[in-house]
Amino acid sequence: MTSEPAREAGSTSEQFVSHYTELAATVRESGLLRRRHLYYWTQIGVAVAAFIGVWVGVFLLGDSWWQMVLAVALGLVVTQFGFLGHDAAHRQMFSSPTWNAWTARILAGGFAGLSLTWWRAKHNKHHRAPNQEGQDPDIAPGPLAFTPDIVASRTGFAGWFAKHQGWFFFPLLTLEGINLHVASVRTGLDRSSRQPWRRLELCLVVGRLVGYVAVLLIVLPPVMAVAFFAVQMATFGVGLGAAFAPAHKGMPIVPATMKLDFLRRQVMVSRNVRGNPLTDFFMGGLNYQIEHHLFPNMPRCNLRKARPMVRAHCEQAGIDYVEVGLFHSYALVVDYLNNVGLRARDPFDCPLAAQLRG
Repeated sequence: MTSEPAREAGSTSEQFVSHYTELAATVRESGLLRRRHLYYWTQIGVAVAAFIGVWVGVFLLGDSWWQMVLAVALGLVVTQFGFLGHDAAHRQMFSSPTWNAWTARILAGGFAGLSLTWWRAKHNKHHRAPNQEGQDPDIAPGPLAFTPDIVASRTGFAGWFAKHQGWFFFPLLTLEGINLHVASVRTGLDRSSRQPWRRLELCLVVGRLVGYVAVLLIVLPPVMAVAFFAVQMATFGVGLGAAFAPAHKGMPIVPATMKLDFLRRQVMVSRNVRGNPLTDFFMGGLNYQIEHHLFPNMPRCNLRKARPMVRAHCEQAGIDYVEVGLFHSYALVVDYLNNVGLRARDPFDCPLAAQLRG
C-alpha cells in the first residue's frame, strides 16, 4: 500500500509536470520556437566582418602598443563566435541538425578555437541536471570548490584558497580562454572517443591556434605578439566566464539523490540577469538563463520575449523566479564562493523539493 507522503509527493510531481506542459504549449503557440534565420545570418555576417576588420587593423597598425586595443576587440569578437557556436549546438539556428552541427563546428572551432564535441558533451550534462552534485560538470571539483563537501575535503593552502576563492574568481577567468583551448585539444586527442568528426575538430582548433600565433609573430615583435595573445585570451576568458557565471553560481545545489521534475529542476537553480540591448549582446542572451534552460532550442533573440510569460507562469505555480541586476549577480557569485563551506550541509532547502527527495 502506498503511503500518504509518497502519494502526496507523486501528485506534486505530476502537478508540476502539468505546469510545464501548459507553459510549453503556450510558448509553442506564440511562435517563439520558430527559427530566426535572418537574425542569425545577420549575426554571423557581422561577426565575420568584425573579425576581418580587426585583423586588417592589426596589419595596418603594425609595430605599436595600440595593438592591445585591437587585442581586446578581437577577444570580444571571438567571444561572440563562442556564443554563436553555443546557439548552433543547441539547434537554435536551423531546423536541420546537420546544418546546426556544422555551423557550430565551424564558428566555434574555426573562429573561437573550441571543440564542438567537447562542448556538447559537457554542456548537455549540465542542461540535464544543472547544479546537481555528481551530475553537473560545472560544479565538479576543480580549481574552485562549488559545494560544501568539496570545501571540507581541502586543507592547507587549498583550504585557505577555498575560503577566499570568490576574490580570485574573476582573475582566474583570464586563464579560462587557455583552459578551453586545452580541453578542446585533449578531446580531439582522446583515442577512446567514438565521436564523429573529432579529428576534424582537432585540426580546426590546432590549425587556428598555430596560424594565429604565426601571424602574430610575423606582424609584431615577439614581446608585443606575446602580449597581444595574452590580452586577447584573457578578454575571451572573461567575456565567456562573465556571461555564464551569474546563471547558476550561488543558486541552490541539488543533492545527488534528489528527484525533481523538469520545470523546477531548471527554474529553481537558475538566475536571470535583467536585460537591455547592451547586456543581451555582451552576455549572448544567456542573461535569460531561465528561459534558455526551459527552451534550449529557442532562438536567442526570442528569449526576452518569452520572459514575461515564463515569469507569470512561475508565479502562478508558486515557483521562485530569480532575477537581479548584472553587478548584483556578480556580488552574489563572489559572496557564495567565499562562503561555500559555511552554507547548509543540505544546500537545497526548499519545502517543495523536500517532498521529492530520493
